[in-house]
Amino acid sequence: MNFRKLVTITDEIVEEMGEPVSPPTRRAAAIAVIANPFAGRYEKDLSALTEIGAELGALLTQRALQALGTEHVESFGKAAIVGEGGEIEHAAAILHPKLGAPMRAVIGGGAALVPSAKKRATMGAPIDVPLGHRNAAFVRSHFDAMEIRVADAPRPNEILVVVVLTESGRPAARVGGLATADIIGQDGLR
Repeated sequence: MNFRKLVTITDEIVEEMGEPVSPPTRRAAAIAVIANPFAGRYEKDLSALTEIGAELGALLTQRALQALGTEHVESFGKAAIVGEGGEIEHAAAILHPKLGAPMRAVIGGGAALVPSAKKRATMGAPIDVPLGHRNAAFVRSHFDAMEIRVADAPRPNEILVVVVLTESGRPAARVGGLATADIIGQDGLR
């Protein structure tokens, strides 16, 4: 894996519509900008990108956890932007087969699927990283997203990969649904 850049972003929301958010909603994103070994050409076997996904799952989750400043993680998400010389399937190869298991290992588990997004775009394009509760997908208070943008990435021959962790749900969440106190956490849904 050939890195050009590693970026870490933290976000802390302390007030929403004039109301204090207590405790504050904290989110942390860890981003890697890597060379796309298949930029500019079709490759049938994408297993090299799958292995990169496994490595990035651990590395980026460790960096996001450190930036979050706590071992308490309630929700997570992942995303990738492929530069113009690549294809969407390159992002899928990184994100889906092997990136999630190392994420879960770093944070101590998680029964729910890791929400994800992917697209092909030019430098500076934003991506909304979808977030969901790590143990129960039906916890509506944790349906959220964190917008990520790196001004000089991805270049046409690069892939931007991001992992986001949070220690809570949305600020001032109040639309009902399964409460965190009622999570069973066995099937990833409830």
